Amino acid sequence: MSQSPLLDLSAMRRDPLFYKLFQQSPTLLFDLIGDHPDNAATYRFDSVALKEPRFEIDGVFLPPESEPGVVYFCEVQFQKDEQLYERLFSESLLYFYHNSDRFSDWQAVIIYPSRSLEQSKLYPHRALLNSEQVHRIYLDELGEVRSLPITVAAMVLTIVKEAEAPDVARHLLARTEQAELTPRERANLINIVTSIMVYKFASLSRAEIRAMLGLDLTQEPRAIQEARQEGRQEGRQEGRQEGRQEGREVEAIALVTRLLTRRLRQELSEEMRSRLTTLSLEQLENLGEALLDFEAIADLEAWFRTLD
Repeated sequence: MSQSPLLDLSAMRRDPLFYKLFQQSPTLLFDLIGDHPDNAATYRFDSVALKEPRFEIDGVFLPPESEPGVVYFCEVQFQKDEQLYERLFSESLLYFYHNSDRFSDWQAVIIYPSRSLEQSKLYPHRALLNSEQVHRIYLDELGEVRSLPITVAAMVLTIVKEAEAPDVARHLLARTEQAELTPRERANLINIVTSIMVYKFASLSRAEIRAMLGLDLTQEPRAIQEARQEGRQEGRQEGRQEGRQEGREVEAIALVTRLLTRRLRQELSEEMRSRLTTLSLEQLENLGEALLDFEAIADLEAWFRTLD
């Protein structure tokens, strides 16, 4: 397969971005693995916790509670972890064991930018790694980004080099306008491409990103307006506003909390959780970037002191 999308690992911090995209559109996972369960549209992306032993799995796709289904465990791995599979499989199987009455099966999806970041010791896990239960996605092996399905191409956009990204993003937006999609699907794709570009070009404002992509700065994209109208007609709230500030902050707090728990490998105290609720959306986004360098709770405390 073509490997034209080149890695530019310093351009952005990708874990928070992927989690944000999966929260916005959980069906992206099924687009990547090429297998859509009948109820794919009803899945939600969340984190789950087990008390004994205490740990949190921060990338889980859950079927509706009203019907048994497959639970998908997802890892976005953009740096090498030589014990990833030991941790992923042990935690996933333990969670499935404790909730086997709710789920009919489990699968795991690991997303890498390239094979070079996969752990070295594969042989002990060969049965699982070579089974239909485990999907290893190497973004640079999916093919030439312009020829991929739009949703998959959007995910590959995350590893396209910065110099090539604007042209690729504009191409994806043009394909989005031409594709046979519902207004909400089209709006989701526009938001996904825009969000990826915001992460890739962190020094630019969202208005500058939209100008780079050729989006009208004086009004919302037509697809987003139509999605709002569609949401009103259906009596739903989710399509009516692109990013109501309060809702965005709640989502950001939940995401940062999960990432901190995962990074620091411990539950946050009530005091720390309370402090997170006082942060602005911009501060939460900054913390989402900074926490990837944290090693202990003291690093989080030091970060909070920079705000005083």
